[in-house]
Amino acid sequence: MLDSLFQKFDNLIVLDTETTGINPAKEEIIELAAVRLVQQNGQLRYAEEFDDLIRLSDGRHLSTEIVNLTGITEQMLMTQGVSKLEACQHLMQILRGGRPLIVAYNAQFDLCFLYYFLRRYGDPSVLKGIKMLDALTIFKDRRPYPHKLSNAVDAYSLQTQNTHRAVDDAKATVELLCAMQEEEDDLDRYINLFGYNPKFGVPKPRIGSIEYVPQPYNSFHKLYEGLAPERISYE
Repeated sequence: MLDSLFQKFDNLIVLDTETTGINPAKEEIIELAAVRLVQQNGQLRYAEEFDDLIRLSDGRHLSTEIVNLTGITEQMLMTQGVSKLEACQHLMQILRGGRPLIVAYNAQFDLCFLYYFLRRYGDPSVLKGIKMLDALTIFKDRRPYPHKLSNAVDAYSLQTQNTHRAVDDAKATVELLCAMQEEEDDLDRYINLFGYNPKFGVPKPRIGSIEYVPQPYNSFHKLYEGLAPERISYE
């Protein structure tokens, strides 16, 4: 399962974040979850995972909208949360070693938050050279609008539901990857290739290693078609 990806990478790091807002330069991560997948004897195995609630900075508060969306409260963060430094160490530990591929649903969002998080509390160089895969970009090529993770869960009848809690959404993304791989074996063609809505332009901040290609809501061809097959180096 996911053979085409494991031919190029030792492990897949599937992650998700919940945050106080949408601006990675100004807002904070309040929950960070990641699962590390390996392949053994042709079988997919969860080798490692963590799910951290993260305490807010002094003076920071959660909006009613975020509480209603995630079910995470300030009391939960205060009593169950870890420090930002501790969560950052967990993230750096799971990213180190071998040839990892980072996977997320709407990866642009999560990766930008992770960069700022690592810059403030850890070492952003752990991201250097790591390839990235956006499950949302693939799903947009497979199904018409709408394209929320909950729509993907319904479209593929996944068992793990989109709960807006980081660990559940990361595991739903794992299931989605497997379902899309079974449907068509081309996931590796989307590595470091992110689609964006041409109405809004290339997302900012840009990730230097990513190739951004306009992707309308309803695609009539695969995003990678017409791109040079050698555009990505896996060495």
